[in-house]
Amino acid sequence: MLIPGAGCDAGYWGQVADELRGLGHDAIPVSLPSEDDSAGLAEYADAVVEAIGERRDVVVVAHSFGGFTAPLVCDRAPVQRMVLVSAMIPAPGEAPGDWWAATGHSTAGDDDVFYSGLTDEQRAAAEKYERGQSETPMTLPWPLGAWPDVPTRFILLRDDRFFPADFMRELVRTRLGIEPVEADGGHMVMMSRPAELARLLL
Repeated sequence: MLIPGAGCDAGYWGQVADELRGLGHDAIPVSLPSEDDSAGLAEYADAVVEAIGERRDVVVVAHSFGGFTAPLVCDRAPVQRMVLVSAMIPAPGEAPGDWWAATGHSTAGDDDVFYSGLTDEQRAAAEKYERGQSETPMTLPWPLGAWPDVPTRFILLRDDRFFPADFMRELVRTRLGIEPVEADGGHMVMMSRPAELARLLL
């Protein structure tokens, strides 16, 4: 299950999904109700759980803001493993809107930072998946009291200018207590290096 970040349709996972299918796996990008002001993190998790359906031994992959949704899914569905790709790591009770200041990353940056490392063609393709983002899920506390008891990996992107490597490396160690797997690529690595990312997810 491939979960997108804020203000994005899951279609930007399409190339990675194709690569995973070519390697014999069932890969499903899941779009979240990001433009719906009535939807919070619970409804985002609902969308993923519904997409899982009767599947078992699921691997949940989350990018960026998807890091707030993935653990909620793991708490409700038969998830074998969670993989975070340059994702936000929530603390119990922390609202997404407070995450920036709480972690010391006080600004989200601009599109040039977000899309750094993409060719003009890749950026144009990525921009087609931009969607509106409601503020509703940003204001509600993350509901879990602890990180779910699911094996978790974190893929850190060395060239990410949106969530810089040094910042994320420390955050992964502090909040997850693990060492990240490091790879080349910027924040939208699924658009610039889909085959490499697909292999890394496996």
